[in-house]
Amino acid sequence: MLYLTLIVCFLISIVITPIIKRLAFLIGATDRPNQRKVHQSIMPRLGGLAIFISFLVGIFLIRPENQYLLPILLGCMIIIITGFCDDMFELPAKYKLLGQLLAACSVVFLGGLQVVFINLPFGGQLQFGLLSIPFTILWIVGITNAINLIDGLDGLAAGVSSIALITISGIALIQGNYFVVAVGLIVLASTLGFLFYNFHPASIFMGDTGALFLGFIISVLSLLGFKNVTFISFVIPVIILGVPISDTLFAIIRRIINKQPLSAPDKSHLHHCMLRMGYSHRQTVLLIYAMAAFFGLVAIIYSQARIGGALVLIGIVVLLIEIIAEKIGLMGKDHRPLLNIVRTLTTVKDRS
Repeated sequence: MLYLTLIVCFLISIVITPIIKRLAFLIGATDRPNQRKVHQSIMPRLGGLAIFISFLVGIFLIRPENQYLLPILLGCMIIIITGFCDDMFELPAKYKLLGQLLAACSVVFLGGLQVVFINLPFGGQLQFGLLSIPFTILWIVGITNAINLIDGLDGLAAGVSSIALITISGIALIQGNYFVVAVGLIVLASTLGFLFYNFHPASIFMGDTGALFLGFIISVLSLLGFKNVTFISFVIPVIILGVPISDTLFAIIRRIINKQPLSAPDKSHLHHCMLRMGYSHRQTVLLIYAMAAFFGLVAIIYSQARIGGALVLIGIVVLLIEIIAEKIGLMGKDHRPLLNIVRTLTTVKDRS
């Protein structure tokens, strides 16, 4: 039944996306080019609505039984309404954040989804206590915004989200969490149908309707798959979402260094930096897909590794992220502490 449902979701997404495109033009939900945008013409938004409708059909067809289903659907409705309003009227940041908080609270308070503790690698537990609710809400809102921030090129957010969903569903299948598998694959099928129109050159954008929905559902599924487990397992969703998380983290660091507000927009995200390096639009997207796939592969290996090997692996990944970030200028052209240390050591060695 699941396989048939996935096919139906994929086909529905393909069929209704052109309808959503016409609707977006009709109601004025369009994205106009400006100095921060890469596209050069007016583009319809709301593409995420096609993903969401297809997702709802899939859930209706298989009707997975789980205590979190209704709270998740309520949260999805809140996040879709928030994204739709933003695509229509460009909401102030505080109202978008309010919608995200309400969606997160629906899952946390109505569904009871909380990260209560983590088993540490060498014994003992890290109990979150009163911080379990704020931590869970912060995770959901943070990942929701991280996916939204990388939605800057044709097919980028949809592709990276698809790779994350494949990885989350794969690891959930290994662990026997079939609810996460079913929901994750339904969202994946719906997203791939939309990607048919969204890959470069795109004829429609997903808008905040899609980016916020994908970020929200991915954040929740990652918690459902890995909550209240070992420290090693809890790091898995962080690795899976390595591209959007690292891009968001370096954006925060960049703005602190430049003494700018954290909400200040700029053109120094990962995809902007790669475009400035000379990569084409399509090459940039495919390279970031490759990065996301690399993180997904690392997450799968990591999930099967012993504690020692897992810690070494995460250390290597963190080092690679820092080197790449400094190399392409994610923190600014002049902020390259690790590369400067390497350059200094190399110079001293050459002189000696």
